Amino acid sequence: MTAYGTRRAGKVAVLLTALTLPATLLAPPTAAAASLGMLGADVSSLQRALDLGARYYDANGTARDPLDILKGAGVNYVRLRIWHNPRSGYNNKDKVLRYARAVKAKGLKLLVDFHYSDTWADPGTQTKPAAWSGHGIGQLRTDVYDYTYDVCDSLKAQGTAPDSVQIGNEINTGMLWDDGKVVNNNFTNLGLLLKAGYNATKACDSGTQVIIHTADADSDANARWFYDGIRAQGVQWDITGLSYYCYWHGTMSTMAGVVSDMRSRYGKPVILAETAYPYTTANDDGTANAISSAQPCSGYPATPAGQAANFTAVQNTARDAGAIGIFYWEPTWYAVAGNGWDPADINNSGDGWENQAVFDRTGRLNPAIRWTA
Repeated sequence: MTAYGTRRAGKVAVLLTALTLPATLLAPPTAAAASLGMLGADVSSLQRALDLGARYYDANGTARDPLDILKGAGVNYVRLRIWHNPRSGYNNKDKVLRYARAVKAKGLKLLVDFHYSDTWADPGTQTKPAAWSGHGIGQLRTDVYDYTYDVCDSLKAQGTAPDSVQIGNEINTGMLWDDGKVVNNNFTNLGLLLKAGYNATKACDSGTQVIIHTADADSDANARWFYDGIRAQGVQWDITGLSYYCYWHGTMSTMAGVVSDMRSRYGKPVILAETAYPYTTANDDGTANAISSAQPCSGYPATPAGQAANFTAVQNTARDAGAIGIFYWEPTWYAVAGNGWDPADINNSGDGWENQAVFDRTGRLNPAIRWTA
């Protein structure tokens, strides 16, 4: 997600080459894709919830493994964020390796989302890991390469090689600030870091697809500025990733225009790497919800039916514009005491996202939610 960072006042502060893509995910850049091949869910908070004893129920009220429930609702891809050394002890390398085994055992594909931070990275916050805090751009290039390769190689060694990775999360103006921040339209340092991440991924496994992800679904001009900028530095990537939350990023028609233009301009598949919508205005813990309006976007009330209708509309719009995939952000993050948003205080920080999970406060799936190809 644009994590709680910018959304720290919003989401989280109150919170390939194309030749190696499966044929079903490819379509000529000038034609709309026939289907969404990547039907994803970012369940990065789920491991902690399960460790705390959270239960999940299907639409019939039967307790089941949440991955099985999601798979039954159409999910075929799981996204897991990875932080370098978070104080919470979750979303780190060891935990990602462990949960990757569960994901792959269910026959699901895996997307690893590198934040290159010890905490949330998003358009407003891209803080270096503490271990890299004194490193300049030369050392950071090595850091990114070595760390990316190590995580990918460790996953591969246990038989759970990632199908795709993100080199950075919502890096609208760069990552690993300030060294990797784009200032005065200078993409040089960011280009070096992205190339390091791409090269490490491909050195580990040439079949792993590299995604470059921004939250620019609201502005084609901003998206062109960014992707033109990194392309001019010789950066390679396989899939263009965008975030789209209608209450932050505006109309679906604008999003469709950005998706279509990104696809044709760069000749690469496009996904919505994040989206979500509330099913209620209720707050189930002591942390305020990131979105609390009764109708955050016109035509879609904050009800179970409204949530499902919004998600269906986003999928249909993205598909019609030529996208090949969509990921719902944190559908399993209903309020569980001790599973807070702040990795520095996970026990006490609370969950500002529970009203946007697709499981209600009892852990039961919204029966109307479907991921559809």
